[in-house]
Amino acid sequence: MKSEEMGKLVVISAPSGTGKGTVIGQLLKLKPEFIFSVSATTRAPRLGEDNGVEYLFIDHDEFHKMISNDEFLEYAEYVGNYYGTPVKPVNENLKIGKTVILDIEVQGAKQVMQKRTEAVTIFIVPPSLEELEKRLRGRGTDSEAKVIARLERARQELEEQYSYKHVVINDWYKRAAQEILDIITIK
Repeated sequence: MKSEEMGKLVVISAPSGTGKGTVIGQLLKLKPEFIFSVSATTRAPRLGEDNGVEYLFIDHDEFHKMISNDEFLEYAEYVGNYYGTPVKPVNENLKIGKTVILDIEVQGAKQVMQKRTEAVTIFIVPPSLEELEKRLRGRGTDSEAKVIARLERARQELEEQYSYKHVVINDWYKRAAQEILDIITIK
């Protein structure tokens, strides 16, 4: 297989509540041939989430078994739960020329950046911290303690944006998705 036939690996990260999922959803509407890499997680599903669609929902024991078997491209702990990218489907899709989108947080993104230097890395930022807090509280899915933890983590993660090749402001999800598409297709 010629190297130019290989697909593109795209890493997208953002603090919780930035609207990353909405932006990625719009990106996939613009380019339905892109492959969304479904991450595994130990957190419980939120209302409306389906196993194998938004995440692969697994328990802590299964997650640790997968770590032991080196089945993750990356993995990390975030606010008491584990998240990871199963490596096999990523590699299979890249080998057939597909663009694979990873929706991962900064700990995992750093692991991917070290292993896959060719990855297109994009960090999505909120228009402001005030807007981020409004979005997190507006979800209504987290306790006050979790909201506070997510805001503190967001402040730390925003410092990491400079290690990404591209930074996109999500002031309007359609504009942000188009900007990301332009980044992916220009490279």
